[in-house]
Amino acid sequence: MQIPSSSLDPLASGATTATTLSPVLAQDTTGPAAAPAEQQRPAAGPPPLQGIPGQSLPEADLEAVALIYDYPQAANPVRPGLTEPLPLQRWDAASHGTGPTAIHPLDLASALRCEGPLTSPALAAHILRIQAGDALELPAVASSSLLVVLRGRGALQRPAGMGSESLAIAWGPGDVVVLPAGPTPRLQAGEESSLFWVHDGPLLHYLGVTPTAPRFRPALYRAERLEAELARLEADHSSSRANRLSLLLGHVDLPASRTVSHTLWAMLGLVPPGAVQPPHRHQSVAIDLILDCDPGCYTLVGTELDPQGQIRNPQRIDWEPGGVFLTPPGLWHAHVNTSGRTARLMPIQDAGLHTYLRSLDIRFAGGGLGA
Repeated sequence: MQIPSSSLDPLASGATTATTLSPVLAQDTTGPAAAPAEQQRPAAGPPPLQGIPGQSLPEADLEAVALIYDYPQAANPVRPGLTEPLPLQRWDAASHGTGPTAIHPLDLASALRCEGPLTSPALAAHILRIQAGDALELPAVASSSLLVVLRGRGALQRPAGMGSESLAIAWGPGDVVVLPAGPTPRLQAGEESSLFWVHDGPLLHYLGVTPTAPRFRPALYRAERLEAELARLEADHSSSRANRLSLLLGHVDLPASRTVSHTLWAMLGLVPPGAVQPPHRHQSVAIDLILDCDPGCYTLVGTELDPQGQIRNPQRIDWEPGGVFLTPPGLWHAHVNTSGRTARLMPIQDAGLHTYLRSLDIRFAGGGLGA
């Protein structure tokens, strides 16, 4: 059975279970307090400027929309009631348990007071659930899309268009597929399947643009190749001195950024039993997908470090296989494994974009580059 995208209800009640953790972002109190949220919600938009065909707009109309703020009033508008800060957020694994074929967005549009669905201002993450024999279309006006196969097998098809050839990819557990802008892909499941899908559609929507050409070629990272690289990494004794025991997914078309796409960044990471990783931070938003773990794995998150380089007054995000959590930009975070088995995670970030903008600003406790 094919399920056309128009028949899906991506905001169906109960599709995902989300937990908002206590905010750890320091609120900017410079200047007057922001108005209550209900007074700040964006309206439908300003009325269009009316002009006479063939004539310029009156200068009075142009001046009417020009505002001037005293510096303390607008120096940092990322605060509650204005530009809402990103919350620490966790979604449990129930969002891709049993159920009908559907797209389930991990949506924070309401909390951020943005048009959605979106998971961060630049990215939208979804759980895809496809019953055996069903097909699912993935419509998105995006320049980069990434798919992680959590379980199941099937095929991805995409017709030729926008300067790209047609695609036909058989996928299985652990495979990762990265797609540039182009026609809508279609997933056909040979067995009950779950996939994780992230794209940069919210960024393009905010900019008011649509892609006109692909910026890189489609790429396929087979699970077998990733497993072999992880085994090599674990066997390398020098890896024990690294801040992160991880593989970064790169693309031959993007040698300067060393990222999986021109906007996205993806990492396949291991956290060995007993590991307490040193804290690090970056200005990109991280959507962390937990691939495998036992109880006792978690992430500590906070705004500052103590003199010993540990996170001061951290909040704890407990892991579960298939769970997802959002790490806001600029927060120190560290992964911990107190279980007896190696855990796996895949953070996906908008760090490709930040690398191009030279604003990634990744830092590690104690200095260095984490190598």
